[in-house]
Parts: sequence; C-alpha cells; structure tokens
Amino acid sequence: MDQIARTPKQIGDAIRRQRRKLGLNQTGVGDKTKLRQATISAVESGALGTQLGTLCDILAALDLEFVIRPRTKAKPAEIEDIF
Repeated sequence: MDQIARTPKQIGDAIRRQRRKLGLNQTGVGDKTKLRQATISAVESGALGTQLGTLCDILAALDLEFVIRPRTKAKPAEIEDIF
C-alpha cells in the first residue's frame, strides 16, 4: 500500500512501520546499511538534517522507494490519520 509522507516525522513513521513489518530492529537496519543504530533512530524520529544518501540507504534496506508525484489536497494531519 502506498503511504503519503510530507514531513520528516511522517517519513520516519513510515520507515518505522516498514522496519517492524519486516521484523527488524534498528540495529538490524544499521547492519544492512552500515549506519549506526542512533542514526536509524534519528531518521525514524524525524530529525532534521538527515542526508539524502542516508535516507536512500535506509529505504533500500527496507525495500522501499521514493515516488515523486503532484501533491494531493489533504492536510498533513489528515494524512497521519490514514495510518
């Protein structure tokens, strides 16, 4: 199922949901990406300043990808309610 994310927090929440769905912990994702567990935690919490390459590595490790498309009219709070 497609997930819409417009904020760093929403991106982090989507990553966390997928990680848990795959039965991985943050250290496991770190092992797959060569990133520290603290980095995975920061991304999942929506910390600002995450490098795009780091985010792409995490998405790849979780078998996720970016999809760029025109923005829908839903407000960020309404998008969070979907999940």
